[in-house]
Amino acid sequence: MKLYKHNGLCNVSGERIRQRREALKLSQEQLSARLQLLGLELNQKVISRVETGLRVVPDFELEYYARALDTDVLWLLGLG
Repeated sequence: MKLYKHNGLCNVSGERIRQRREALKLSQEQLSARLQLLGLELNQKVISRVETGLRVVPDFELEYYARALDTDVLWLLGLG
């Protein structure tokens, strides 16, 4: 399966995830722990790849990120 990039990135939410994580003063490791408590098993390295746009973020993961970061999916997508 070929993945297409947008402006050189594999996702549009990574920058917003990083912004919100930093606004909450969370480390990537702390965000990873929050996601794991919600049932999404991602480690710090995966979060780093998401934030830098090197990893695709499946749509179902956005809800986990939104809950862990106390925001909504539309904001993560830059639509809200």
